[in-house]
Amino acid sequence: MATNRRDFLRMTATAGGGLVLGFNWFSSALAETPTVLNKSALAAGEISFNSFLSISSNNIITIFSPNPELGQNIKTSFPMIVAEELDADWTKVNVLQAALDTVKFERQVTGGSGAVPHSWKRLRTAGATARQMLIQAGAKQWNVPVEECTAENGFIIHSKTGKKLNFGELAEAASKLPVPTDVKLKDRKDFKIIGTAVKNVENKNITTGKPLFGLDFYREGMLFGMIQRPVSFGMKLKSVDSAAAKKVPGIVDVVSFKNNVAVVGKSTWQVMKARKLLKIEYEKDAALESTADHNKIFTDLMETTSATVRRKDGDVETAFKNAAKVIKAEYQCPFLSHAPMEPMNFFADVRADRVELVGPTQTPAGARAETSKLLGIPEDKITLELTRLGGGFGRRLKNDYVVEAAELSSIVKAPIKLVWSREDDITGGTYRPSVRYRFEAALDAKGNLIGYKLRGVGINSGNPTRENNFPSGAVDNLLIDSVEHQSPITTGPWRAPITNFLAYAEQAFIDEVAQAAGKDPVQFRLELLQKAKSAPAGPIKYDIDRMEGVIKLAAEKSNWGKKPGVSQGFSVYFSHASYVAQVCEVVMRDAKPVIKKIYAASDCGEVINLSGARQQVMGGIVDGLGHAMYSQLTFKDGATEQKNFNTYRLIRMKEIPEIETHFVNNGIDPTGLGEPALPPTGGAVANAIFKATGKRLRKQPFFEEDIFKPIS
Repeated sequence: MATNRRDFLRMTATAGGGLVLGFNWFSSALAETPTVLNKSALAAGEISFNSFLSISSNNIITIFSPNPELGQNIKTSFPMIVAEELDADWTKVNVLQAALDTVKFERQVTGGSGAVPHSWKRLRTAGATARQMLIQAGAKQWNVPVEECTAENGFIIHSKTGKKLNFGELAEAASKLPVPTDVKLKDRKDFKIIGTAVKNVENKNITTGKPLFGLDFYREGMLFGMIQRPVSFGMKLKSVDSAAAKKVPGIVDVVSFKNNVAVVGKSTWQVMKARKLLKIEYEKDAALESTADHNKIFTDLMETTSATVRRKDGDVETAFKNAAKVIKAEYQCPFLSHAPMEPMNFFADVRADRVELVGPTQTPAGARAETSKLLGIPEDKITLELTRLGGGFGRRLKNDYVVEAAELSSIVKAPIKLVWSREDDITGGTYRPSVRYRFEAALDAKGNLIGYKLRGVGINSGNPTRENNFPSGAVDNLLIDSVEHQSPITTGPWRAPITNFLAYAEQAFIDEVAQAAGKDPVQFRLELLQKAKSAPAGPIKYDIDRMEGVIKLAAEKSNWGKKPGVSQGFSVYFSHASYVAQVCEVVMRDAKPVIKKIYAASDCGEVINLSGARQQVMGGIVDGLGHAMYSQLTFKDGATEQKNFNTYRLIRMKEIPEIETHFVNNGIDPTGLGEPALPPTGGAVANAIFKATGKRLRKQPFFEEDIFKPIS
């Protein structure tokens, strides 16, 4: 690493007289990239080139990142794309979170792993346009042909004379030129920033505790609010006695609206104390469901004759009737909380003619639209400023907490910071749906897969299948259908919706089928893909070559099947337009399986930030592993039995294995990486554990299985 004298603090130790060197991690140029947090901090003389980019006369380049940042590194990756095409000096780049502006920006959403794929060409074009205008300004000032001028590392250079001017010196003149309508983008081989490892532009602010998140936001004179919601799904508010709560010092008001009772006061602590003193009666409004009820519902609906057919190819009934062998298995997953590190919160200041909203949301335009509809105030009178999100995983795609804050502010006629406690967050709903799957496979006498059936039964899941994903198209006779149970328990998208569990179930079952066919699991999948390529059965909705590529890369890097004493499990999945294959390695220790390492091979198209991409894959694996192994929400009479992290189990640091990441460099445009690494993890882990123990894991969380319990 390149360093200089300022990187070190030299001092004499008080004991021993030795030389102590203290490394300043933040001293590198990239780590010191300035990150302004509000528009007033923009450099003087800022000249706007387009929605994404401005340059000041003192050569500071400000790049706006419009999408919400919740840890997926978008606030670094977006500016990298612009800076690459601009040919900027990255050390002179200033990154600013843009507020909601549907005129300047499209799709200011973080979700579905779609931010980079959607904005890739738009961001490149923004940078290339400014570069072209700066080159034209330089050529005009030197009175030379444009073709003789180039941009490099923040300068416009005249190739014949060596003259150069930095971007700031040309910014004003460039901004007065006509905006070119057709600009040439860089060839990928000329990238200098894209594809390298760049530190998160907010590393220093995060680790030194700067106020970046919604919970950090403070406005002088604002009040704090907390809401008591029904304790069970299926209950509604009947009456409330707030006399004791109102007597707590600092409490301003207690109000009821819809099914909520809100306590408003001058500090979070005062409001929390007062809320505990509320005396609330609820009455039943719908069925109060328990986990035992759900298990019976799954069993009953699995046998229904009124399922919705999602895909049917060939003659499934005949294939199973003539099969030499039939394999059948059921897999089930529980409800899960999103459990982001930062619970839900939002600031709202509702006036008669305008509304100000500030906080963390994955869908700011949706938040504004819902607020407008609730209050009857036009959207152009509502501003929304985005803070950094302390996690989301799909929970902040819903804006119930934003609308609550706006409605509460409108009732009490004051600016409100609404805050959810951790208990509110875990018990408040919008969970990953609970689902059960039944798989059936038919093999002929040679071990060929000739029939495949999948039924998904979901609780508020929508369509619990992904009927066009592999192995669809690779099996001549296939039936995929689904059944849905409507429950009072609220659900919503959870990182890699549906595929977060379906991938595990499908990949674990494919291993069962491969074993029954007497074939290596990796080779079995490759044979199915070749069948899909040479003689497809119905439409193919995935890229066979890309899936084969990650399968072969993961097998190669993990030395598949060639490690004595190590049990390996394989899994591969396509989701959100990207492909990830994983190999999990398990060893036995004290008669228990221990996960030692996971290899991941990913094809997400062009990798923008190698550091960020690695972290996304590793984070997805940890997320997938932790929830498959440990997490669940169970219900008793409509209420969650888990209330906080003492009972809602998450993975711990010591339980995270070594993770090795690899990427396919195929030169195609980015296809997303926020979610695709999570789905394959459960299957790779379950298949490795089976290899080590002979135990099939068909229900999550895994840690409840006997193989993980102490030997008595």
